[in-house]
Amino acid sequence: MERLFEEPASAAPAREPLAARMRPRTLEELVGQQALLAPGTPLRRAIEAGRPHSMILYGPPGSGKTTLARIVAHASGAAFEELSAIEAGLPEVRRVLERARRRDGATVFFLDEIHRFSRPQQDALLRAVEEGTVILIGASTESPRHQVSGALLSRLRVYEVEGLREGDLRALLERALARGELGAVSVDAAAIALIAGRAGGDARVALGALELAASGREAVDAAAAQAAIDTAFMRYDAAGDHHYETISAWIKATRASDPDASLYYLATMLEGGEDPRFIARRMVILASEDVGNADPQALALALATAGAVELLGLPECAYALAQAAIYLALAPKSNAAGVALGAARAEIRERGARRPPQHLRPNAKGYDYPHDHRGHLSPQELMPAGLEGARFYRPDEAEAQLAATLAAVRAARGQDRG
Repeated sequence: MERLFEEPASAAPAREPLAARMRPRTLEELVGQQALLAPGTPLRRAIEAGRPHSMILYGPPGSGKTTLARIVAHASGAAFEELSAIEAGLPEVRRVLERARRRDGATVFFLDEIHRFSRPQQDALLRAVEEGTVILIGASTESPRHQVSGALLSRLRVYEVEGLREGDLRALLERALARGELGAVSVDAAAIALIAGRAGGDARVALGALELAASGREAVDAAAAQAAIDTAFMRYDAAGDHHYETISAWIKATRASDPDASLYYLATMLEGGEDPRFIARRMVILASEDVGNADPQALALALATAGAVELLGLPECAYALAQAAIYLALAPKSNAAGVALGAARAEIRERGARRPPQHLRPNAKGYDYPHDHRGHLSPQELMPAGLEGARFYRPDEAEAQLAATLAAVRAARGQDRG
């Protein structure tokens, strides 16, 4: 969506959330970021000179990354285009770039959550940045040095944006009240201090809590502020407790063979902005840990899903994630492989790793080549001395075919004991 900065602040529609109505438009209105925007710093000089450059703003939610991008565009008179990598794909990016090419003036292209784009999606921006078609400003809540492709990163400057201090948030809340954004409501100092202290440096949370606390009230005290801030935090946080709670619920629901619950928690993560690569990695782990050899195809599908996530990125890769979630939920389950590995590792931790038999070591004589035998099976002992006949792998009922194969192999090798 193209947005220019010619309209006055008063034109913001009343239905917009308080955080949107309070968004600063100039450096003078901005609170926080004292170190990043101190006089003489590179970013401040670029803004004051009206000569923006492509960059990544890296910092926690609600710290002002979007606001800074808008201020950069406003100061330079550039058009402002905004997309979220959570919701947009390459077709939307191409439309932004095409509008920028047709535009007479400069275009600042703000790409929120840029780290959510796959490497191919990120690399598609290279030419536009190199040619100056757009001034790219990416925002990331994760370190771009790990999540952004090296080719794109080399063409951008990285600025770290800090979470707002408690004093900054108090100033922001008091400014909203002084401007009459919430009407004639009275908010006591204890309520303001509580919201500012509990918002975790997030301006959106603080302003959202104040707006919620003031709704339908003539006065807001500390108790009302407490209830409002608790409600404001009831949202998916990809870096906090909800992140871990939701992925735990997805794993347990999928392990329990409930595709509907699996899809619900998958949707919760996607709607909350979870990195699809994180979800795909958990799918690969579950395919081995909980499905295992009861259905070896589960691991192949999970790996293919991880590849689709890298190739497509959001939003298209969501279909592959849903397909995998349903398959993994309905696949037969077995943890026999993990149990077997655990038993073998416990033996080693307790008694140490024993040397292989002499005939299994490199260039040793006496190795009985299995292919010289009928059925390609040799009766030769393969365990270290003292562990002859040890059994770590015990197939469960979901691995009936493997159990039958193993029994036949052991019988043919004369090791059908235990």
